[in-house]
Amino acid sequence: MQNARVLVSFLLRAVVVGLAAAFLVVWWKPALLGVSADPAPRTESSARAPVIMQTFADSVARAAPAVVNIYTARVITERRQAAPLDQLFGDYWPSYRQRVERSLGSGVIVDAKGTIVTNQHVIAGADSIRVQLADGRISDAAVVGQDPDTDLAILRLSIDKLPVMPMGRSDTLRVGDIVLAIGNPYGLSQTVTQGIVSATGRGQLGLATFENFIQTDAAINLGNSGGALIDAHGDLVGINTAVLNRTYGGPEGIGFAIPVNLVRGVMEQILVRGHVVRGWLGFVPQDLTAEQAAQLGIAGGGVTVVNILVKSQAYAAGVRPGDVITALDGAAVRSSQDLVSKLAQLKPGAEVELAGRHAEDPYKVKLPVIERPTRLAQADVQGQPH
Repeated sequence: MQNARVLVSFLLRAVVVGLAAAFLVVWWKPALLGVSADPAPRTESSARAPVIMQTFADSVARAAPAVVNIYTARVITERRQAAPLDQLFGDYWPSYRQRVERSLGSGVIVDAKGTIVTNQHVIAGADSIRVQLADGRISDAAVVGQDPDTDLAILRLSIDKLPVMPMGRSDTLRVGDIVLAIGNPYGLSQTVTQGIVSATGRGQLGLATFENFIQTDAAINLGNSGGALIDAHGDLVGINTAVLNRTYGGPEGIGFAIPVNLVRGVMEQILVRGHVVRGWLGFVPQDLTAEQAAQLGIAGGGVTVVNILVKSQAYAAGVRPGDVITALDGAAVRSSQDLVSKLAQLKPGAEVELAGRHAEDPYKVKLPVIERPTRLAQADVQGQPH
C-alpha cells in the first residue's frame, strides 16, 4: 500500500509540472500552436473573406432603367371561309374580317433625345408602337428608320428626363467574358439573365444579310428581342436578337446579339440619312460547295452568281448567273458573306476590279459600285435557269 501511495503521488506531481510547463511555453511562444501573439482585430471585411461572392446589382442598376418594353399592334384583314351551301350553289359575296395582331419586344434608349434601338422584326409592319419605360411611363414611339439587312430599327420617343444606356465596345469582348441580358420576356416586364460570351463573329446563320453576332448562353426568350446585352460594368455591348430553334429538344443556351459597334454605325447613318448606304455590284452571290470548288480547281473558297440585276453594269459587262467569282481588287473571295461585306463598306461611285470565270473562260472587269437596295426588286433580277 505504501508503494502505491508513493507512485500515485509521483504521477500527480509529474502531471502538474507538465501542465505548468506547457502553459509557460504557450504563453512565451504562442506561434508553436499557430496562434498569433497579437491577433489583429476582426473587421467586417476579414470576417467575410472566406466567402467568395460577386454581385452585378450595380451594373444592372446602371443599365436597366434605359431598357424599355415595346408593344406593337397591326390590323390583319382576312377573307372568311364561305359557307358550304354558298360553295355548293356557286356565286356568293366574299366577306372579310379584321383582327388585331399584337406582339412584344424590347428596346434600348441610347441618348437623351429619346433615340431607341431595337430589332427590325420587332416593329415590322406595325400600325402602332407603344413603349413602356422601367419607371412605368408609357408613350407612343415613331419609326425613324429600319435596316432589315442587319435586323435593326431606330425609334424616337418624345418624353423628357429619359434614362440613357451607356454604350461600350464589342470589339474588345473575349470568349468567357460575363454578360447580362435585359429585356421583356413573355411580357413579364423587365428581367435579367446572366451568362458568358460563348463566341464572337458568328455568321452564316441565315438571320440577316450582314451577320457578325455575339454568341452567348445568357437566356434570351420571346420578348427579349431588341433588349440589351451588357457587360459586367453595365455598358451596352450588343442588342439581343435571336436564339437557335429549341423545338423538339433543340439546343439550349445558344443566343445571339448584334454587336454594339455595328449598331452604332447603322444608327448614325439612319439618323443622318434615314437609311443605311452600302455598296453593291448588282448581283447575288452564293458559296461554292467544297465539291464544286474541287471540281473547278479553286482553293480556299469562291462564290457563284445566282441572281443578277439585268439593268446593272455587271450584267452589261457580261457577268451572268452561274459565273464563278474568285477575287475582288486582287484579293481572293472566300465566301459570299466575305464578298457582300467587303462591297458594303465601299461608297457608291467607287470602282473595283472583279475577277471571275464564265464556263472555262476567266475574265476581269472593272465595275462601278452602286448603292445596295434594302430589298431587291425581284422582278428586275434574272435568276439561274432550272
